[in-house]
Amino acid sequence: MPANHTTYIFDFDSTIIQVEALDILAKVGLANHPKKDEQLAQVQNITKMAMEGRYSYQESLSERFALLNLTSAHLEQAIEIIKEHITPSIERNKDFFKNNADNIYILSGAFIEIVWPIVQMLGIKRHHVFANRLLYDFESSIIDYDRTNPLAHDQGKVVVTQMLNLKGNVVVVGDGYTDYEIKANGAAHTFVAFTENVARESVTKNADIVVDELEGLFISCQIPYINKHSHKKVLLLENIHPFVQHFFKNAGFEVENLPNALNENELINKLQDVSILGIRSKTEVTSTVIEKCPTLEAIGAFCIGTNQINLATCSQQGIAVFNAPYSNTRSVVELALGEIILLVRRAISMDHKMRNNLWDKSSKGAHEVRGKTLGIIGYGNIGSQLSILAEAVGLRVHYYDIEDKLPLGNAKVCHTLEDLLNSSDIVTVHVDGRKENEHFIGKNEFAMMKDGAIFLNLSRGFVVDFAAMVQALESKKLSGVGVDVYPEEPHGSNGTFQTPLQKFDNVFLTPHIGGSTEEAQQNIGEYVTKNLHTYSMDGSSIGSVNFPQLNLPSMNYPQRIIHIHKNVPGILAKINSLFAEHETNIEGQFLKTNQDIGYVITDINQEIEDTVLGKLQSIPHTIKVRILNKSS
Repeated sequence: MPANHTTYIFDFDSTIIQVEALDILAKVGLANHPKKDEQLAQVQNITKMAMEGRYSYQESLSERFALLNLTSAHLEQAIEIIKEHITPSIERNKDFFKNNADNIYILSGAFIEIVWPIVQMLGIKRHHVFANRLLYDFESSIIDYDRTNPLAHDQGKVVVTQMLNLKGNVVVVGDGYTDYEIKANGAAHTFVAFTENVARESVTKNADIVVDELEGLFISCQIPYINKHSHKKVLLLENIHPFVQHFFKNAGFEVENLPNALNENELINKLQDVSILGIRSKTEVTSTVIEKCPTLEAIGAFCIGTNQINLATCSQQGIAVFNAPYSNTRSVVELALGEIILLVRRAISMDHKMRNNLWDKSSKGAHEVRGKTLGIIGYGNIGSQLSILAEAVGLRVHYYDIEDKLPLGNAKVCHTLEDLLNSSDIVTVHVDGRKENEHFIGKNEFAMMKDGAIFLNLSRGFVVDFAAMVQALESKKLSGVGVDVYPEEPHGSNGTFQTPLQKFDNVFLTPHIGGSTEEAQQNIGEYVTKNLHTYSMDGSSIGSVNFPQLNLPSMNYPQRIIHIHKNVPGILAKINSLFAEHETNIEGQFLKTNQDIGYVITDINQEIEDTVLGKLQSIPHTIKVRILNKSS
């Protein structure tokens, strides 16, 4: 056996399937019971407590079984229901189970009579499936379950795993506390909390890895599995986190990954035949680029802002744009707070002197942040979180925002920018990239600040008039400055850079790294990638900044037709009239609009002909039509 051999133990309930099998049995068995609702709620509550580790599994199974009053007919009904509730990421990765059947086990507290008909569809071997078993009388009526089975007892999964004596690396994947117990008792090396269907805090806090779909397991455990269903191309620029490339490759996409941004002509050349583009903040996606790249379906901005993308043209061309508005918030806040403390203490100036062989041990001009007033301009995701952490170190917080925002903690709202600037010892800017914010802070605003104020900008370079900031430093109006963003920045990570701020010893300069932590970049990578992938594979537009937000179910029919059009009346009627004309049965339909775009998704029970597709594309005001075929 190779040294790197890995065995995977999967839970069944809420992992392989979306539901708890006993809960489904309860719904079926109690359907005609006079106290159906009461007893069903009792079953579900016992299940929840047991899965969270707050109740004995042995007792929970016994109590739930006593409430069920099961028959063989109930089992058959439950199986048919559960077959419709296979977890989506398990369903779309059936080949993974078939190809790795020798290394996959199923351990479940559910009954084998239900578990086996489901997992055999995944190609799992029968002798790799362990579950509880029902007992029958001579007339084949269910009378009990086998109470001698280890899985009917507390720590049952631990006992079975130890009996299997598995060699090599053992990875447990599940949603419940009983799955974690396998790792906790030394019978497995890694516990992966699977949260696609349910996330239990008592479980996730003990996990080595948390994944919200099966593809996350492939990435985290570096499993060389590739879904063969997709043949689309992805272009990634600007050193996007390795997770992104790995994810798309595993999903069957062809990926090109480049370290730097590209200019307009280079980008147009690279985007031919590309479906998905991933960028950060340096790449400019202009209207010319968008109009000359007809295969482009979606753009992922692996950052907060999208002002580098022409959103209006993307909408006109039917290209969905996704970003990560929250994923790097903590990283930016920590950098801002760190700079505030260092600038107030004059530590930046002292560091500069030490590097120039000067020993200036003095407390003059150095202060604690406790009791000082921090003025936050822009009380959004970053500004509000900074507010909380700043109060924790003793700062008083004032904030100003053009929108009404409720204060967090003891923060005080300022109704005008002037009020905030007049009252703050430290001013930090956290506004977005809209054009109106150009030179939002200039000569007049610096003049309104207290003499000797500290100033930080970690938002956008063009927000601050740099010449006015240099003048404020030279006149001692500002006693310290922290800057992470600049009006013009190099496209690559190793470019040369000059700024007039470099001559000051009381200025903290960083190269646009506010969100550049490994944690933030991975969070951004995971969030944007999964949204892009879901949009590409089933049309869900959750997380898009320019499309109507639709969270779609997995595809259960042969074909899904996506019709993107200008938001004008009557389009849905024309689409349905066309389907009716060609005797196409609609199995499901979804519509959402925003100010500019109408987004219609139609699931049908057959593959449409090219002539129908052509007519759909010819409907007036149509922007784009996408056809998605269900994976086999």
